[in-house]
Amino acid sequence: MTLLLGCIADDFTGATDLAALLARSGLPVALRIGIPQEKRDPNETAAFEVIALKCRTSPVDIAVEQARQAFDWLKAAGASRFFWKYCSTFDSTAEGNIGPVADMLITETNTAQTIYCPAFPENGRSVFMGHLFVGEQLLSESPMKDHPLTPMRDSGLMRLLTPQVAGAVGLANRNIVSKGPTALRAKLAQLSSDGIRHVIIDAICDDDLRTIAAASFDMPLLTGGSAIAGQLPQFYTQQGLVGLSEHRQVLPKVTGGSIVLSGSCSAMTRRQVANYAGKVASLRLDPIALAQDGAGAALEWLRQQSPDTPKLIYATAEPDDVRQAQEKLGREKAGQVVEAALSEIARGAFRHGTRRFVVAGGETSGAITQALGVIHLAIGREIAPGVPWTFATIGGETIALALKSGNFGSETFFSEAFDRLETA
Repeated sequence: MTLLLGCIADDFTGATDLAALLARSGLPVALRIGIPQEKRDPNETAAFEVIALKCRTSPVDIAVEQARQAFDWLKAAGASRFFWKYCSTFDSTAEGNIGPVADMLITETNTAQTIYCPAFPENGRSVFMGHLFVGEQLLSESPMKDHPLTPMRDSGLMRLLTPQVAGAVGLANRNIVSKGPTALRAKLAQLSSDGIRHVIIDAICDDDLRTIAAASFDMPLLTGGSAIAGQLPQFYTQQGLVGLSEHRQVLPKVTGGSIVLSGSCSAMTRRQVANYAGKVASLRLDPIALAQDGAGAALEWLRQQSPDTPKLIYATAEPDDVRQAQEKLGREKAGQVVEAALSEIARGAFRHGTRRFVVAGGETSGAITQALGVIHLAIGREIAPGVPWTFATIGGETIALALKSGNFGSETFFSEAFDRLETA
């Protein structure tokens, strides 16, 4: 099948979010964990190939090099259009990776301009006059201001992006978008003639996303959240680039124990943990204790539980508790000890008979997926917008994985996830 779009995502939950929205089209989607090692026959690619990296908080040079390797693989597989996917809350400090990776991809695709569209209205993320909103709050006034790794203290996307990129940053605001694809296309051309390489585009609703996609679907490089990518398949099919596949993917039924592993400290995940903790066997992890004693006590607790008992193990905590751990251990080490412990626990849970995993948090999902040795995921039914069940094979055993970005889903998401799997 023709490879319509080669996608690079900066974390694993973001990659599954992207894959889920692309899969709504009915066209085949392949999700690969990490940079694929095998060469890919262009005749055997899916319509959409998504490579999940774990580089959101990596040093810039490492993130750029990983993205370059992913680009090289996708190009060799036949991609001529590329999508750089980052979080819909633009998680990035001034030293972050969104701009540097985009700059590299602009050079590699030999294009003069790209767009930035993190908006995801279905999940309450919108951009207006270049400012990012979470629900009705500015990003800088939302709980994202206290994110332990990428605290977002500025809502102005032009201010956030400018220090990260070579070249000027411009804006196509909602007034232009509301006039339709032709007007937006003309605005992009005018900005390009003025030397503007990087263009933030406003979007407050799905109609805006459709306008943006109609104006830009044929650009060699697009960047943004998953929602704008989810609009692209309709324009590829309208242009006759591909026909809808008549083959319906048959997904496996997965039996075995269930567990939720949560490293996210987002506001929504805190509510989800509180909702679920009273319903199942639960254990809270303390980063300071983990740094001193490791995950042994948690593994012993896990061994004492029946394999069939639903379980929740979490390091999710309130912002003040997170700050205390970071002050004692250092920000980077506090995150590392939690990821390492949850990875070890995930391997222990698999040995203990667990085959159904819900993982909360992008960094946590990346660490656990790598720890389990997952390299390829089949995309299943969505639990909530942008959060699908996915399926992988480990040592001949099929497992189900739901990888959830911190703020996605409702308060009852964990219960809903397993209910949805039962009825899939």
